[in-house]
Amino acid sequence: MKYIASALLGLLGAVGTLPAGAESVDITAVFRPDGSAPQKNQFVNITPESGFCATYKPYCSPLNIFSIRLPLRVNSNKPLQPGMGPRDNAMFQAPANWRSLNVTHTETGETARVEVRIAGIGTVYRLSDTAQNLTGASNALNGHSALWGSTWVNAPAPCLNSPLGYYGAAYFGFFWRTPAESACVKTARFTIPSMYYQYLDFAYELRTPNPLAMSAGIYTGSFTYLLGPGADFDFGDVMIPEDSQLTFNFNLDVDHNLKVQVPPGGHRIQLEPQGGWQAWLNDGRKPRRLFRDQTVNLWTSSPFKMTLECGEPLGNTCSVRNGAGHQVPLDVAVSLPFGLTDGSGNAVNRRPLRLDGSGTELFKPSLYIDRKPSTLHFEIKSDAVEQMLEQAGSTYSGTVTVVWDSQV
Repeated sequence: MKYIASALLGLLGAVGTLPAGAESVDITAVFRPDGSAPQKNQFVNITPESGFCATYKPYCSPLNIFSIRLPLRVNSNKPLQPGMGPRDNAMFQAPANWRSLNVTHTETGETARVEVRIAGIGTVYRLSDTAQNLTGASNALNGHSALWGSTWVNAPAPCLNSPLGYYGAAYFGFFWRTPAESACVKTARFTIPSMYYQYLDFAYELRTPNPLAMSAGIYTGSFTYLLGPGADFDFGDVMIPEDSQLTFNFNLDVDHNLKVQVPPGGHRIQLEPQGGWQAWLNDGRKPRRLFRDQTVNLWTSSPFKMTLECGEPLGNTCSVRNGAGHQVPLDVAVSLPFGLTDGSGNAVNRRPLRLDGSGTELFKPSLYIDRKPSTLHFEIKSDAVEQMLEQAGSTYSGTVTVVWDSQV
């Protein structure tokens, strides 16, 4: 017997250039099956982190958020003054709702859906003068608090506080979570001639597709946010970003595992009656069928198909033949472990393997199959056994090739 398994691998593609006035970030996530956690069938985000979550990882990890810091400066275009509306103050509205995009397999053109949302935003504001001079406060902290009614450690609703807050005489660093796509506004209590945000920190959350339903290889796609008044990232009408676009370039790497292990001696199959040949030798009772169930170990995280090849085809199956040329059909079937179903979601129990591949075109895992037993069933049925018994002293033999193929 010969057993074959095949799989498809790939390499990351390149990221193109962007027009002037645009920022871009590369988001890379990978799926590699983990035998220690077969139920964990998710992509792992391996994008290098910077900014807030790089420092406050224990805070971000339970929320499943990641952060990136961009050298994007946001400048005031006129003074901030008391009594002005929200859009003429320090306003932040991030795209906190889920946005979706398709990522496309670089070789096959298959697509899958990715979703992303902005879960937090932060920066350092820098004033044109010290907070003490602007407000007449006794120290820097009191000055920042008086300037806005409270320091920027305290996030305005609907934004939420984070552990980050630091300051100097003319600057204050902060980070706010953004649970809703609504404006979070700090209102100036004193005139601020000018100010700017030094950079843009943002935290993002991902929803990735089910990798077990995807072919191995690389999937890429891009999604662009707009920045500025009335855009996805909206800082109001006074604070204007120096760039107008932020593009996410996604690379999803699916590295499936498909492996079949045949135990020693399992490549040679000897068919026998139920209970062996003793009933025939001792009592003359003719066997009703000849069979052998051969267990093989299976590892898989990908959909696959199974096909049959025969040294001596007979109809839609294989055969065995004796030295005189007498030929009888040999039926082959497969049973797969829990966690593998056919394309309709049915369990696979003694599913016939046929030369035309019908019935075994697609098997799908619902979890990583990690060295689970699968069974190949070989059988010669009763009418063929009757013919074989008439060929006294004959030995029948043949070859069968069973193929597990992830290229479905």
